[in-house]
Amino acid sequence: MHFQTAPFRLIKKLSLLTALFIMNFSFAQTETYGQFWNELQFNRTLNHKWSTELNISSSYSSTESSSNIFQNNIQRSFRGWGHYYLTPRWKLSSFVAYYNNKDVPEIGQYKSPEWRFALQGIYYFHKTGYTLSTRMRIELRHMRNEDYDYENVLRYRQQIKYIKPINSKVLREGVVYAVASDELFFKSDTKVTGVSFFDRNRLNLGGGYLFKNDIQLELTYANEYLPRDNRNQIINAASLTLIFNNLLKNINKKLHHKNEIITHDE
Repeated sequence: MHFQTAPFRLIKKLSLLTALFIMNFSFAQTETYGQFWNELQFNRTLNHKWSTELNISSSYSSTESSSNIFQNNIQRSFRGWGHYYLTPRWKLSSFVAYYNNKDVPEIGQYKSPEWRFALQGIYYFHKTGYTLSTRMRIELRHMRNEDYDYENVLRYRQQIKYIKPINSKVLREGVVYAVASDELFFKSDTKVTGVSFFDRNRLNLGGGYLFKNDIQLELTYANEYLPRDNRNQIINAASLTLIFNNLLKNINKKLHHKNEIITHDE
């Protein structure tokens, strides 16, 4: 019983921390923006222990003078992952990424190219009918500041995530699922991101659909709260993610199978 209630106690603690941080910064001036985030994910299984992943992403934002969420392209990024499945419950990962943060003064963002390196661990609470997981990630961000100097930012992220298949007990082809997560970000003091130890809180709510076992689409609403030195920000974003699992590998298998059929018929 103690093990079963532990994830829900963690959710309660994260929610309490979120509320305390929001109350602490609620008296500062706050700006609200609408954004659109999109990402392509390409996953490939190497064997029963290892897999790789490539992410290609871009983000768009409204500004103070325009409510159009596609008004400005504010970021493009490329990220390469390596995943190691230590046990059925533990997945260990690392990535290297490049983020091109564009110059968008209207939302308080200046051009800040960034290289990012990270170590990550995910622990899964596998249950019948749903999956609960907690993710721990530490990032080293090598970023350019306003003085055109590069500085290092350390950031720690803690997430709790819930996935619930709607029309099945497991995720497979033709299944619709609901997803919800909350993540807290903590960082070191730098010119780029300010002096606040608490970086942001990110809440995601939405769902997804598996067209096939190797193709799925996920659409969520994301709410971010960012306390900053001069003014706080609230981001309301639509997030679209298209995921390909072993796509090229499966296509090659199908082509090989068709060639074998043709050869056999001849």
